[in-house]
Amino acid sequence: MSTFNAGNASRGVSLPEAANNIVAMGHIFTYVYEGDMGSGKSALLDMVGDALPNHKKFYFDCTTKMDSGDVMIPKMKELDGNDFVRFAINEELGAHLSGPIAVMLDEIGKGNDSLKNALLRFMYERKIGNNELHPESIVFATTNLGAEGVGDILPPHARNRVCVSRLLKPTAIEWIEWGYYNNIDPTVLAWVNDNPKALQSFTEVEDPRENEMIYHPQQQRLAFVTPRSLERASVIISNKDRITSRSLKDNLIGTIGAPAAASLLSHLRFASQLPSLDEIKNDPMNAKIPTDSAAMCLLVFRTLSQIERNWVPQWMKYLTRLSSEAVALFAMQVIRDTYKHRSMVMTCPDFMKWAVDNKHLTSADI
Repeated sequence: MSTFNAGNASRGVSLPEAANNIVAMGHIFTYVYEGDMGSGKSALLDMVGDALPNHKKFYFDCTTKMDSGDVMIPKMKELDGNDFVRFAINEELGAHLSGPIAVMLDEIGKGNDSLKNALLRFMYERKIGNNELHPESIVFATTNLGAEGVGDILPPHARNRVCVSRLLKPTAIEWIEWGYYNNIDPTVLAWVNDNPKALQSFTEVEDPRENEMIYHPQQQRLAFVTPRSLERASVIISNKDRITSRSLKDNLIGTIGAPAAASLLSHLRFASQLPSLDEIKNDPMNAKIPTDSAAMCLLVFRTLSQIERNWVPQWMKYLTRLSSEAVALFAMQVIRDTYKHRSMVMTCPDFMKWAVDNKHLTSADI
């Protein structure tokens, strides 16, 4: 059983680091990544698949498999008058193919003992039944932290055959960067920026009362914030004009919990202070300026998500009218290597001139 707790919460790797580890050595031995629920573990398969386009991807959900018979079943054969048994392999494992594959054994800690034992040789030797994987094939597994109390157990003899590692929850900045590429609503991005503790792991919180927004095994919470539930909250916010305000509140409470929902709804009210994009594009020196710092933060994240080359000059003029905190927030986000519009914004002459005039806010590589 996992022993991760507040005392060793510093151990672990990020999602990109985990994917890189799997690509580098996943054909030699099996990684088992333990992580907080809803923290993006299942995304590893797509990340590995993107890095290895010649590998065919296979997803094996251990929560839906009951025993060894879901891995392989006997198939009677006859040769020279002699009967023998050959095992037919579950095609979800991909072992029937001759080329390289990438297999994720998701939620392996929740599988029963029969299933885990049936997969041990597959994880350790890259063999199952009479099938041997292509030498470049990759096998890895994911599971929740045992300390979460949701039934994830990997016995010692299984753990000794694999490399068990902690998958860290993304930080607020890491999740925001992911959000730029995945159409997360700017209101949610701005809220996460202002509430980084919403992405804390329970392993960092000894007393559950210290952070009521997240899951904690010592206190029952009907809903809570995870990267997964934040993505659903973004969908709800993006469709707010199609539902009633009562439904909006109820949907958010049922998705991220009451404390986080109340805070996010407060951020959403600041949206009325924001100028429209057309106002900024058409008259940047007279467009409305938000009066609240949270509203300015929301405006910056909306711009970062939606900016296009043809109105960068107008935005740079408008930016000079915002608070120094809002300007610094924009600068820090734009210069990050992972910001999706970095090159487009930083090669604009108006931004380059602004950067020279504001060297204290920009990095040396601008």
